[in-house]
Amino acid sequence: MCGIVGFSSRSTSAVRPLVSGLSRLEYRGYDSAGVALESTAGVRVFKQTGKVAELDKLLKRELPEEERAKYTLGIAHTRWATHGLPTVANAHPHLADGGRLALVHNGIIENYAALRDGLERRGVEFVSQTDTEVLAHLVAAFDRGDFLAAVCEALKRVEGTYGIAAISARHPGEMVVARKGSPLVIGIGEKDTVVASDVSAIVAYTRQVIYLKDGDVAMVTPDGVDIHSLDNSPVSREVQEVDWDIGAIEKGGYDHFMLKEIFEQPDALANTIRGRLDPGGGTAILSGLNLSPRELAAVRRLVIVGCGTSLHAGMVGKCLFESLADVPASPEQAAEFRYSNPIVGPDDWVIALSQSGETADTLAAVRESIRKGALVSALCNVVGSTIAREAGRGVYLHAGPEISVASTKAFTAQVTALLMTALKLGRTRRLSREAGDRLVREITGLPDLVRRVLAQSEAIARIAEKYASASDMFFIGRGILYPVALEGALKVKEVAYVHAEGYQAAELKHGPIALLSEKTPVVALLADIPGKEKTLGNVQECRARNAPVIAVATEGDETAAATDAMVVPKTCPELAPIVSAVALQLFAYHVARLRGCEIDQPRNLAKSVTVE
Repeated sequence: MCGIVGFSSRSTSAVRPLVSGLSRLEYRGYDSAGVALESTAGVRVFKQTGKVAELDKLLKRELPEEERAKYTLGIAHTRWATHGLPTVANAHPHLADGGRLALVHNGIIENYAALRDGLERRGVEFVSQTDTEVLAHLVAAFDRGDFLAAVCEALKRVEGTYGIAAISARHPGEMVVARKGSPLVIGIGEKDTVVASDVSAIVAYTRQVIYLKDGDVAMVTPDGVDIHSLDNSPVSREVQEVDWDIGAIEKGGYDHFMLKEIFEQPDALANTIRGRLDPGGGTAILSGLNLSPRELAAVRRLVIVGCGTSLHAGMVGKCLFESLADVPASPEQAAEFRYSNPIVGPDDWVIALSQSGETADTLAAVRESIRKGALVSALCNVVGSTIAREAGRGVYLHAGPEISVASTKAFTAQVTALLMTALKLGRTRRLSREAGDRLVREITGLPDLVRRVLAQSEAIARIAEKYASASDMFFIGRGILYPVALEGALKVKEVAYVHAEGYQAAELKHGPIALLSEKTPVVALLADIPGKEKTLGNVQECRARNAPVIAVATEGDETAAATDAMVVPKTCPELAPIVSAVALQLFAYHVARLRGCEIDQPRNLAKSVTVE
């Protein structure tokens, strides 16, 4: 997802806050960056392909320090190409009104071609291939002296998704921002007002924020914010306080955010668990679900929707709900859910998983489920996110900000939250208090189990060194560990650019075994769960084809059948996916490091996918 930053101040130059804000959004993935600055002389735009550092160099060359003080209002953007190649011409901000109006945009304008055609017939000339430039010219066409009204009129003609920020030399000191399907948050400081697509670009200036809702259009000045609906009627939004500080989005001595976030998992999981376990009752306390025992007992089926890593967490959740609560559960790819005309109703519970709470496909699945009358909850990491708000009930992960594109601590926190939800649901059925109490004790000890896995980082790095040059890898697992095999393969693909496939271990014989050779390592998940003996048989089949096998095995287990072993602590089957996933995260990280990959910002990937 692209990044937006806006800065408005009475006296502070906007240049450094805009560039700094873009730097804090680099994790989202992008291919070009730009800044637009307003002064009494007009609007100046600086754009560059590549990294924010290149934009910063351009600004230092073309905008001397002594000139910067006069620019106290500006907008900035990092673009991830959709319409048009990553070029300077296609980079944001885009200009209109003879260079007097500048606009940045996240999202996709679906009817941009028709709008562009209409504007061209009226004599408008375009310089880019983007849908965003259409929106800039459309706002200019409606500007009759009221900037906010012009934006509202333009957006009424738009079909699609957007988060925008616009400035105009015709309206000095004014910035207009709006959102529909693409997040925007406004930070309220003592002397400055900051706008961004993510709160991480704001916390250096203030922790007082307003999360805009879909359909909101706001006038932003140094003195504050005036929020309206698309029909230009005033609306009120609550000011909230961000519960983490700037240190949470710094590397803190680690080489990469991914490694930092892997090592943050004991604390992240402790935060996910804290205050949510009831040892006496053998259950979980999840007040955010806002569901009575009677309502939980009425649930007949679960549907878990998510994309990518969240979908893998949902697949683990299926196993947990069915084993602990005796309720059938179906993990569904959120992008397909809405278009499959899903069969859900009042007896079904739809749980939406999203780290950001802004994933477009998952949000669409939530809305479709609500329309069909299902019970809907969300498991999100970002407080105030769209999915959390629209679901209306759910569980916040409290894992802290996740900066690396490849999700790590959000995955383990999602699985932990699903486990506690399954425990709570199970206690409304046939799960005994004794069994529930046993699981409560196991979950309480989870942060320490993860610390023991992290202590194996150097040993896992030595194993990674042996296989970092491999072109292909297979990951195999059974039952509750099969989704972990998929997640392990995904991590290697994401950050190390190695072709990797996850398989249900029994499926190895049904085709993939033909590809095994001494150059094709197989990672086998061998923690203590039912069916482990069968997976050991698959390991023997791999070794018979000379394929090296890397086991993820429990401490003390016999691993002679494997070539190498990553050791995880002994635990119950319900927690085995979490400790095994942490080992695979370390493995993927070290393989990527040894291959010299861009670990935190993998090519072509974005942290939050807010377009379908």
